[in-house]
Amino acid sequence: MPRAFLVVMDSVGIGGAPDADDFFNGDRPDTGANTVGHIAAACAEGQAEEGRSGLLHLPHLDALGLGAALRLASGARGEGLDADPVGLWGAAQEISAGKDTPSGHWELAGLPVPWEWSYFPDTTPAFPEDIVEETKRLAGTDGILGNCHASGTEIIARLGAEHQRTGWPICYTSADSVFQIAAHEESFGLDRLLTLCEGLAPMLHDRRVGRVIARPFVGEPGSYARTGNRHDYAMTPPAPTLLDWAQSAGRKTIAIGKIRDIFAGQGVDEVLKGDDRTLMDHLATSVDSAPDGSLTFANFVEFDSLYGHRRDVSGYARHLEWFDAAIGPVLAAMRPDDLMILTADHGNDPTWSGTDHTRERVPVLAKGPYSGQIGIRAFADVAASVAAHMGIPAEGPGTSFL
Repeated sequence: MPRAFLVVMDSVGIGGAPDADDFFNGDRPDTGANTVGHIAAACAEGQAEEGRSGLLHLPHLDALGLGAALRLASGARGEGLDADPVGLWGAAQEISAGKDTPSGHWELAGLPVPWEWSYFPDTTPAFPEDIVEETKRLAGTDGILGNCHASGTEIIARLGAEHQRTGWPICYTSADSVFQIAAHEESFGLDRLLTLCEGLAPMLHDRRVGRVIARPFVGEPGSYARTGNRHDYAMTPPAPTLLDWAQSAGRKTIAIGKIRDIFAGQGVDEVLKGDDRTLMDHLATSVDSAPDGSLTFANFVEFDSLYGHRRDVSGYARHLEWFDAAIGPVLAAMRPDDLMILTADHGNDPTWSGTDHTRERVPVLAKGPYSGQIGIRAFADVAASVAAHMGIPAEGPGTSFL
């Protein structure tokens, strides 16, 4: 039984979403946003990093078709990304009404989101009073901090000292359908933070808020740092996804990174977590030893969390190059009948205005016993194709491109 590996490079968009003008960063629509294209251009122009010269260097991804997919999706040249593809390559566009993590991952797994998510207004305060009161009750505090739209690192730096002094949790949101709570692992307590988020999640889910996210941090004023103990309390998908299809067929499912959180644990047998470098080690181990017929579903989040939201062009470029170098040996270790698809869930153009995701098409790059161009496909076609390769029934709306 052939194995499959679905790898999401979180936010590595390639521009060109036909409905980008319906999505905004502040007052600016996402029309023209292009994560890979603009990073490649910045590198070529010497703007990505002071003292850096040379083009964006992604030989493994480009050989699979990244540059070709970029040109197909958006018409962007992609300086330095001009290889003739040897893999199966194309692009995909989303139909779900969001540019967020659950929408992208659920649809890649064969389940377009069947509703509109709820979002909080970009005002201060941002949250309804009953949500604030329930947060206070569960936290055992007299108040909360934040209650606004914010960047996670910025609000921790701004309110961390007051949080430690008062013991009040820092609550904030973004353009995504999320309620995030930051708290100090030591002075507030990690277990207490996780219990708070878990207890609050049903109230938020009832209102179609997609995730309650625990954002623990450590350190002292002026040197706070978020830890790897983040936990997303996501809504349970309302119908089976690729993970469930595989599990129902008796196949082992391995979730690397935040996949378990995104799917609320549904359809997952084994969970492997860590920072992106640790996750790459987990992916390499899975390629080496995952059982026949298994599905490994991985998310590499740091493109998005460390560089996209922070609008760090040079950091994003460096992380792309790290990922490309690290994935090379993993690709080389695959068995002849394995399939690995590398894709993304949305964009997060670090050259764009605001700090939110950008509505973009995404690359679909596959290594396995297939080759050629697949054109511009639906996100759900990814799930249908993985299922076809594995020889399991597909229950979603997608069509296999294999």
